[in-house]
Amino acid sequence: MRVDKYLWCIRYFKTRSIATKACKEGKVRVNGDLIKPSREIYPTDKITVRKNQVNYELLVLDTPKSRLGAKLVDIYRKDITPKEALQKLDLLKYSKDYYRKKGTGRPTKKDRRDIDEWFIDDTNKNHEEEE
Repeated sequence: MRVDKYLWCIRYFKTRSIATKACKEGKVRVNGDLIKPSREIYPTDKITVRKNQVNYELLVLDTPKSRLGAKLVDIYRKDITPKEALQKLDLLKYSKDYYRKKGTGRPTKKDRRDIDEWFIDDTNKNHEEEE
C-alpha cells in the first residue's frame, strides 16, 4: 500500500491529498528516509509524521483494505510516539492565546448577549424616565 493512502486510511490526515502534500513537503519519513507519496509500506516499517509541530512515530502492523473507523485504527498501527513529544503538544495548547483581543473580529455569542443586554437596560431606563 502507498504511504499516503496508508496515512489517510488510519486517519492521520483528513484527505488523501493532504497526506500526499505532507509526503512531498518532507513531513513523512519511513525508516528514517524521506520518501515520495508513492512509496510502498510493509508491516514492521517505522513511519515518522511531523504534524502540528510534533513528530508522531508509528509502527505498521498491517495494511487495511480501505479507510477505517476510528476504533479499528489500533489493529493496523502501533503508536510509539515518545511521551516528551506528546507533552510538547500539551504545552503548545496552553501557550496559544485562545481568546481574541477585545474589539477585533466579529463578536462572539457571549459578546452578542452582552450587547443585547446593554441595549435592553438602556430602553428600560428611557421608558422609566418618560413616565
